[in-house]
Amino acid sequence: MEEKIKATFDLQQKYKFELRKTNAKTRISKLKKLKEALESAEEEIYTALEIDLRKSRFETAVTELFFTYAEIDHAIKNLNKWMTPVSVGRTVSNLFAGNKIYYEPKGVCLIIAPWNYPFQLIMSPLISAIAAGNCVILKPSELSSATANVINTIISQTFDNNEIACFEGDASVSTALLELPFDHIFFTGSTAIGKVVMQAAAKNLTSVTLELGGKSPAIVDNSADLKKAAEKIAWGKLVNAGQTCIAPDYVLIDEKHETEFVSYFKTSAEKMFYNDGKIDKQVFGKIINEKQFQRLDGLIKTAVEDGAKLSWGGKTNLEDLTIEPTILISVTAENTIMQEEIFGPILPIITYANLQDAVDFVNAKDKPLALYIFSNNSGNQDKIIKETSSGGTCVNDVLVHISNPNLPFGGVNSSGMGSCHGIFGFKNFSHERAIVFQSKLGMTNMIYPPYKEKMDLLKWLKKIL
Repeated sequence: MEEKIKATFDLQQKYKFELRKTNAKTRISKLKKLKEALESAEEEIYTALEIDLRKSRFETAVTELFFTYAEIDHAIKNLNKWMTPVSVGRTVSNLFAGNKIYYEPKGVCLIIAPWNYPFQLIMSPLISAIAAGNCVILKPSELSSATANVINTIISQTFDNNEIACFEGDASVSTALLELPFDHIFFTGSTAIGKVVMQAAAKNLTSVTLELGGKSPAIVDNSADLKKAAEKIAWGKLVNAGQTCIAPDYVLIDEKHETEFVSYFKTSAEKMFYNDGKIDKQVFGKIINEKQFQRLDGLIKTAVEDGAKLSWGGKTNLEDLTIEPTILISVTAENTIMQEEIFGPILPIITYANLQDAVDFVNAKDKPLALYIFSNNSGNQDKIIKETSSGGTCVNDVLVHISNPNLPFGGVNSSGMGSCHGIFGFKNFSHERAIVFQSKLGMTNMIYPPYKEKMDLLKWLKKIL
């Protein structure tokens, strides 16, 4: 496998110089070809995601397939504009020059995808990489093996290896890939593995984009519409069985409204994910594997041992890897469940006496990938936004910021670095190259030596520079 990986990498290293010459028309044709291939393989994609995560056809369509189609269409529509060199202002040193920014492809890029949205989270960066004119090697997660196999088949049938290639396999494949001097690495996954990727990239001075995660809070203040907040948080927390990097990880709520919120959350969850009082497995997904199941089951038990109370749910079934929606109350910052990203259908609820306490609670932790604010008080909204930091934020909703390609999506510090989607993804896989077209009237010779007779010039330069 290592020899095959190295051979493919060498092919792409040679071919990247051809790809960098391509114009928007050529790249758009590649994006259209990709979309056609995906449309032809839709049934295989639906089946694979049902096998890997028990995703319903509707959920796969909305969160994986249609999301990807929208990304492709957006890139096709805007690529001519994105690729056009941007003219910028002049300075004294190049007063008569033309000053532009050119977007050139970074070269050979590696995309390592996770298992939770195994189709969308590999296709989205691939679309940006193609739009920017790069060669790409894809590494889908081995934990979602059915989807990885479908992706490999699609890519191998649609593109030549010297342009886009896919390698399936376990962590040893990722390790072999990370040894190579890629021009850019795009990684989506846990913070712990993100650090490993960054260390490997540093050996070759490779630029990286890291889409990580963290404990994304939802703050509900005393002006919020509790019924709507509970419904939105229930959907955002429980879609894909909670295995979403921007899912609300925990709720901070005014202590006077905890009981009412729990009641609304339970009602909303039952309406969406239950049928005749039983979890609807046609709608509610499964945990990816036994290891993650045991981790989540252990989190619930340990949280209760640490003093939390099981308010609702908590039923588990190892046979079909189902953990039903679970609410924990009386949770404190010291509780074990608050020390790691949950990544499952378990919602801790923490109460606060005043809004500043909630802000301080968020700021005491690492910066999250997302932060959700439920409030009808503009002053409170503004306070939370200004006094906290997160990769992205929604006010009175959850998850939806990822769906707008006109917004950057990415983390900050421990929740990631770099942005993707739309023009932000295009720029992420591009080098912004500064170009100066100097005119015959260039004035830079004013600062050439000898300097003895030019000392008076310094006073003038200080004023105008």
